[in-house]
Amino acid sequence: MSLFSKHQDTVEQAIKALHQRTFYSGFPEFPSPKIYGESADSDGRSWFQGAMGKKFEELMQSDPTAWVGEEESPYMQEPLNIQYPQCETDTLISRAVHAFSGWRKVSPEERAGVLIESLERIKDRFFEIAYATMHTTGQGFMMAFQASGPHAADRALEAIASGLEEQQRFPRKAHWEKPMGKYQIDMEKEWRVVPKGIGLVIGCSTFPTWNSVPGIYASLVTGNPVIVKPHPGAILPIAIFVAEIRKVLQEVGQDPNACQLAVDTFAMQRTLELAEHPQVKLIDFTGNSEFGSYLEKLPGKAVFTEKTGVNSVILDSVQDIDKVAQNLAFSVSLYSGQMCTAPQNIFIARSGIKMEEKTISITQFAEKFIGAINGLVDNPKAGPFVLGAVQNKKTCARIAEAEKLPGKLWLSSRSVENPMFKNARTATPVVLQVNPEQRELYSKELFGPIALLIETEDVDESIALAREQAERSGAISCGAYTVNEEIKEKIADQMALAGTPVSFNLVSGVYVNQHAGFSDFHVTGGNPAGNASFTNPEFVVKRFIMVGMREQVA
Repeated sequence: MSLFSKHQDTVEQAIKALHQRTFYSGFPEFPSPKIYGESADSDGRSWFQGAMGKKFEELMQSDPTAWVGEEESPYMQEPLNIQYPQCETDTLISRAVHAFSGWRKVSPEERAGVLIESLERIKDRFFEIAYATMHTTGQGFMMAFQASGPHAADRALEAIASGLEEQQRFPRKAHWEKPMGKYQIDMEKEWRVVPKGIGLVIGCSTFPTWNSVPGIYASLVTGNPVIVKPHPGAILPIAIFVAEIRKVLQEVGQDPNACQLAVDTFAMQRTLELAEHPQVKLIDFTGNSEFGSYLEKLPGKAVFTEKTGVNSVILDSVQDIDKVAQNLAFSVSLYSGQMCTAPQNIFIARSGIKMEEKTISITQFAEKFIGAINGLVDNPKAGPFVLGAVQNKKTCARIAEAEKLPGKLWLSSRSVENPMFKNARTATPVVLQVNPEQRELYSKELFGPIALLIETEDVDESIALAREQAERSGAISCGAYTVNEEIKEKIADQMALAGTPVSFNLVSGVYVNQHAGFSDFHVTGGNPAGNASFTNPEFVVKRFIMVGMREQVA
């Protein structure tokens, strides 16, 4: 039985979910022993501990020129000392070119089957990936498990389903007849899906799998070989994905070099060398806006970016201000604000926030907001695990600088002790109030747990400023609270023009940070925060072309 036949039901369910946009997940998102086995957690932790200080040899990438690795655990603040095989750029390219010749001739259906099989293998390693993610990114365990495991796999499956459907959109063959009076012209026509060439996926340090696998699987399902260039600070989680993909490719008789890992070091990074290589035709990038914008301008390449943005919250009217404050406190604290969807600018009209017959002033909201933050981070059963650890020391410096910005400092950042890791690098949120005229302060991303309260003339100015920031600096998310349907529609309309999705009136169980596979489009491609979207049709169709062949028949 072919792998496509084996996984056909999964493919059909995934394609159905793409169209319905209702809840669908191919992979259980809770690390339950009933699902993954009684010893899965301890086995995953033991595997990770055993991987430290050793060579990661699962990749089977032959003849490396060196073994390198500079990952450090933000929880232990100690090097992991895991070494990965490093190959020269020209070697990676030549191997990818060779693999391309065979992989592109595999049918889209069979490519989808191979790739879903790899996800099924990866599912058995979700706990290993979770601990690898924890100790490279600083995410709390639950987030690390969900985001790097099930949620990443769902995004990969979404890319496979979308890529397969788009390759099946048109018939492979057709008989064409054109009446010409006393005779007719007959032709046999055929259309071939032709992949564009080598894809390069450039990973980030905070979400090494979730942000990378959509591009990896979108390129592979459309017949393109992929070189994965992880951030030097977060290699292990995506290395496990690549290793499993390579194993399945080899098992089905394909060249495993259709998917390769390209590691480097902080001092000798080679992202630019790979990106500018003429054989690289596709680039997926997650990272800072300056480099992302440079990549977007490279000639002869299809580039898919997710860059930095400035996310806003508009507070107009609410049903329960305490629940709103708690929801936003969780959103700015989650993973210490190290998420591209985390809120930063909170706009509140000078007249205050309406709640039934009451009006909540910006001062009253600030007090409730910082109370909710402190209540969360000081809760020993929740705070350390929601905050996680700070991945990059530069983020700690940015937090310290934010406290010195001109404005009213409502809440300073501090460390919270993690009961499991005494040396964990932690930081609670900073809350600062600034004026709307201080655009230079809030018009750029302040990556980390930094929230700015901005008092505006009225809700119309709040909306206008949120739209302006999205159009100028980019935005990936927007939160809004209003019980007024007219204002709600105005916010939706104005932010839609700015290419920014809006989450209205979130109070429990769901947060503005979260985007769901098969339902939410992550990044729209409609503002400077990025030119691509997980996963709309453009995310896959730009990775191949349709080439027609025709022959006249008697």
